[in-house]
Amino acid sequence: MSAKTKQEHNANAVIAIEHLSKAFGSLKVLNDLSLNLFPEENLVVLGKSGSGKSVLIKLIVGLLKADKGSIKVFDQDVTTLKRDELDVLRQKIGFLFQSAALYDSMSVRQNMAFPLERIRKDLDEKQRTEKIMEVLESVGLADAVDKMPSELSGGMRKRIGLARTIVVDPIIMLYDEPTTGLDPSTSDEISQLILDVQKKYKTASIIITHDIACARIVANRLLMIQDGTVYKEGILKDFETSDDKIIQSFFKSI
Repeated sequence: MSAKTKQEHNANAVIAIEHLSKAFGSLKVLNDLSLNLFPEENLVVLGKSGSGKSVLIKLIVGLLKADKGSIKVFDQDVTTLKRDELDVLRQKIGFLFQSAALYDSMSVRQNMAFPLERIRKDLDEKQRTEKIMEVLESVGLADAVDKMPSELSGGMRKRIGLARTIVVDPIIMLYDEPTTGLDPSTSDEISQLILDVQKKYKTASIIITHDIACARIVANRLLMIQDGTVYKEGILKDFETSDDKIIQSFFKSI
């Protein structure tokens, strides 16, 4: 790819990462990694434990600072932004943590209202309530609006965590192991929900997962990290038909 073609290619991306490196002491986690995420695309990132997948998305939202490289989100380089600029950019990004990270002392309604009151200040109380119910309906849990997190199953907590993330209308979604700890049936439901969110809200998403069943449902494109950099990227068929022993071993071991 020529320099001009590469520049045009990156310009179409909502996230464009180039030559990204991150180490913790002597441990190199990411090493010269580059990737693009395009509008309304679900990009699944695969890799063994410790390969840097979760570090990658924390770098994207500025929770960690890169050692080298650039991370452009909507053409803004996260590595150079000031705190207030980063806070504004984060309002366009939804981050679903592994644990769903609900506030245990708040009801579902209060959990949903918390980000709305801080980010969507243009909405009055009636509009906020309507928005909360609309999004809860989209994840199939409108009847749980007044429940406490302790009253919810693991799958329900994931759904509410996702609802709380999309209630502020993010353009980009980052999912960190969204099906971890769930039974196969519930995992499939969450995977289908990720696909539904993409279609309904037209999000571009990076999905970090070990779950090949999840990847098969949600991925438009896949990327595998090995030794801190991109080992392979392509569509699901490229991975499933690969004769590469590392890829074959990974798919068989999941």
